[in-house]
Amino acid sequence: MLHANQARIRSFRVVPSLPEPLAPLLEIAHNLWWTWHPEAASLFRRLDRELWRSTDHNPVKMLGTIRQDLLEKAAQDQSYLHALGHAIAKLRNHNTRAAWYHQEHAAIASEDQSGRPLSIAYFSAEFGLTECLQIYSGGLGCLAGDHLKSASELGLPLVGVGLLYRCGYFHQYLNADGWQQETFPEIDFPNQPVHRVIDPETGEQYRVQVELPDRIVTIGVWRCNVGRAPLYLLDTNFPENSTEDRDITRNLYGGDVETRIKQEIVLGIGGMRALAKMGITPSVYHMNEGHSAFLALEHIRMLRQKHNATFEETLEAAAAQHIFTTHTPVPAGIDRFSPELIRRYLGWMPEPLGLSMDGLLTLGREHEQSHDEFFSMAVLAIRTSKFCNGVSKLHGKVSRNMWRSLWPGLPEEEAPIGHVTNGVHARSWLSPELMTLFDRYIGSAWLMDPTDHSVWSGVFEIPDDELWRVHEKQREKTVTWCRRKIRHQLTMRGAGSEEIEEAASALDPDIFTIGFARRFATYKRANLLLRDKKRLKALLENDERPVQFLIAGKAHPADSAGKELIRELVNFSQQHGRCHRVVFLEDYDISIGRRLVRGCDVWLNTPRRGLEASGTSGMKAAMNGVINVSILDGWWDEAHENEIGFAIGRGEAYNDADTQDDVECRALYDLLERKILPEFYDRDASGTPHKWVARMKRCIWAITPFFNTNRMVAEYAEKYYFPCHEAGGRLSEADLSHAREVAAQLTRYHKHWHGVHIEHMETPVGPSTPIHTAVPVTATVNLGELRPDEVAVQIYYGAVTGLGDMVEADAVDMRHDRDMGAGRHLYVGEFPVDRSGRAGFSVRVMPRDPRAVHSYIPGLITWHHDATQPGAPSGHGDHKRHRERVGAGKP
Repeated sequence: MLHANQARIRSFRVVPSLPEPLAPLLEIAHNLWWTWHPEAASLFRRLDRELWRSTDHNPVKMLGTIRQDLLEKAAQDQSYLHALGHAIAKLRNHNTRAAWYHQEHAAIASEDQSGRPLSIAYFSAEFGLTECLQIYSGGLGCLAGDHLKSASELGLPLVGVGLLYRCGYFHQYLNADGWQQETFPEIDFPNQPVHRVIDPETGEQYRVQVELPDRIVTIGVWRCNVGRAPLYLLDTNFPENSTEDRDITRNLYGGDVETRIKQEIVLGIGGMRALAKMGITPSVYHMNEGHSAFLALEHIRMLRQKHNATFEETLEAAAAQHIFTTHTPVPAGIDRFSPELIRRYLGWMPEPLGLSMDGLLTLGREHEQSHDEFFSMAVLAIRTSKFCNGVSKLHGKVSRNMWRSLWPGLPEEEAPIGHVTNGVHARSWLSPELMTLFDRYIGSAWLMDPTDHSVWSGVFEIPDDELWRVHEKQREKTVTWCRRKIRHQLTMRGAGSEEIEEAASALDPDIFTIGFARRFATYKRANLLLRDKKRLKALLENDERPVQFLIAGKAHPADSAGKELIRELVNFSQQHGRCHRVVFLEDYDISIGRRLVRGCDVWLNTPRRGLEASGTSGMKAAMNGVINVSILDGWWDEAHENEIGFAIGRGEAYNDADTQDDVECRALYDLLERKILPEFYDRDASGTPHKWVARMKRCIWAITPFFNTNRMVAEYAEKYYFPCHEAGGRLSEADLSHAREVAAQLTRYHKHWHGVHIEHMETPVGPSTPIHTAVPVTATVNLGELRPDEVAVQIYYGAVTGLGDMVEADAVDMRHDRDMGAGRHLYVGEFPVDRSGRAGFSVRVMPRDPRAVHSYIPGLITWHHDATQPGAPSGHGDHKRHRERVGAGKP
């Protein structure tokens, strides 16, 4: 081998010699639009089915290795050329047509008043787009990939920014003992649907640099086309970098904590510089999880350099353009770096930001005065973003609870973290046969707008036996594919010929099939069924209502507990002689996931409630008519209805994990034995289970239009992208004049807020009051040096629990009645009593600046207390005490 440091190696790209009529194949191959258009993918499969399979469905690699005579033959095939012409016309139309964004939001699409067009930069550490480009590990990456696909379909001006990992995520195989092993083969980029981005001025690949301790690292920019949405990928594998730095982008989620911080500097800071180098100026920056949060610091640095403004002024302008989406329901899942590591890697950053080192560290601390606290990327993202959200309704609630300390004194439910429930890109996960069935009975409307709920009522027109035949065909195809996969696994493991031959009879294409495929983290409880092996064995040995399991998933290389779960499942199947009924499929990826969500009957999900932020594999299964059996967590907590799937438990909370596991294990077996299997095997004379098929139809009808990334991305646009674009534009215009005003007002609040207190509040209402009345309230408020137009004085009212806490609360503004002199003001207002039981209220004062994105300024909130002196405590939770109580109706 001649190493790159031994000699200058001049490289060039060898491209296939395509006959002229087949030239459009290259355009299709280099645009991942083909991944959700089966008619385009079939063009490559038709050329050479076996080569298509062996290249992991990689059209670029396939065209570079296919026999020339097969290309010449296709160039003479008129039916093939007709299909090719149809596909290239569809691709070009997709990339240029006016879609949802231009049709529904023409005013924004045509540029706002300042002439700033909407431009969204979507940063993510991983993107799962297709199995051949393995720069993803699981659900987060697949969600990011589906996000780009839907953005393209909706016509949103969005670009993705990620890392181009030379070895991607690891490949998995099991040894003879069932223990996970990992390999890290390099990805051959020239044979991938990516290409270098060339600087037209130099003719060379775009490159940027980032600062690391005592050195500069060079980063190259690649591009992957996802319909009309470009994905820019960053790579540090350049000769001018050290071996250590060339390996920064070697592996996804590999290496130690220093590798992680270097990757996140390259993604966040390098990504910002790459966009600037290419002349791309986003008006909105979307951080998909906290890995890219360093972009906020770089954005502030860029603005400060451009406008000669203070840190506080540029923070206001930059944060208005930032959206942070958290996917993590527990603090332990957040990337955190020691203060020493931040000082070493970002020691150059405070000066251009206009901060001290401690000021920079404070941006990543949950508790500002805790100087030894680790630097949290999620906290950095929250503190530098005006828009934050979780990824399901339940996860939004969990996130508000998890980060409530960042807004001391503010009731948890008011913490400015919303939610946008995840979805999946329907056309990427639906089986082609099912899509054909939809075309026949629903029409093409579902393709144009898969989020239109009324369109999906057509699924009820599909005859039961026809839908069931398609589903059974999918199960049969999945079993056939699994058998081939198992034979390959055994061959690679060195199994004997007899064992390999037995794999041909593994599984049964005609029996009830349960799928479980996901990351093997312990909280997902892949071994829940093994808590009662006797009942599991009885299920597997029941020939009257037979059951089989298809299992897949990877444990992180450093997660020994996750690996033990895999070994436990594999060993159980082997020890009990039921390996033909319990199958573990190695090297879980998009291809395996796609097979399983189409070909199982039930999709099993068993996380500990509250630890699954959303989950998306169950959505993919549901769209294919595969029934979910799941804990009420993540997306299933808001999707579940008895008619479309099954809930394990009722969302109960447990103090003891073992008790929870035992209870939920029994509940799962009870569901399978008493409800699910009897319904599935209840057949008519032709073998059709009509009750089960009715459940499949309702599942498709209920899930597909909502739990869909087209709905999700449109919701992001209307709820976050458009408001973020407007707010960022307003605060950035006129040399940041509005941002400077907001920052000055913020300084004024911090200077004078200590003088704000509520001296007195009262109501004429006694200990009880009739329902459906208005309760009047007056309050004497001392604003100190602040003016009434700078604050909001509010009545905060709701139900009162037996512990005296206020829940299900709301707030209503009070009206300034008169100036009483010496900073004292009288406020009056009223609140409605619209439900019986114990009710209560309190009064609070908050900042109000119409120029700001929102009024929640951490630490600046004053509640009424028994104490009347200035500076009375107003920390988190104080709103729960010292409040008036009124009884509505009879106690």
